[in-house]
Amino acid sequence: MTDDTRRDGPPPVDSPFEGENTKERVYGAILHAREPMMAAEIADRADCSAESARTHLSFYADLGIVIRHEGSPAKYERNDDYFEWRRVNNLAREHTVDELQARVSELTDQIEAYRDEYGVDSPAEVDVLKFDAERIDDIYVDLSEWATALEERRLHERARKKAN
Repeated sequence: MTDDTRRDGPPPVDSPFEGENTKERVYGAILHAREPMMAAEIADRADCSAESARTHLSFYADLGIVIRHEGSPAKYERNDDYFEWRRVNNLAREHTVDELQARVSELTDQIEAYRDEYGVDSPAEVDVLKFDAERIDDIYVDLSEWATALEERRLHERARKKAN
């Protein structure tokens, strides 16, 4: 692999945190974790010692980025509430109230269009097996976009209220 290819493409699978320091590698490992993990597991993913991982995880727990679950051994997980709070704050800081309201309106229109098309109030209520097999992939795309629009509208509405 040439240096140009490496810069233009994603990092290699065997070393996703190449070039990052230990603190950044621990942060990346916890962000990618799908469930609470022991410091030793995070250390393996971050390519560092368990003690270094614990030090950085303690720091991130103090900031509210990570939740520490007491036990023997303790486990750590990403604090999704922190990242939502950060996203809402960024939206409120980067957009005017009018821009946020316009986006809420756009998303509401999209949501209403999906409700009209499928005749239900939420994507969870759609029974995909009632549709022709050829359409199932398209329906799953619609349902994913509908769920995303619902979440985005909720976040933009929170940001709009915060910006007021």
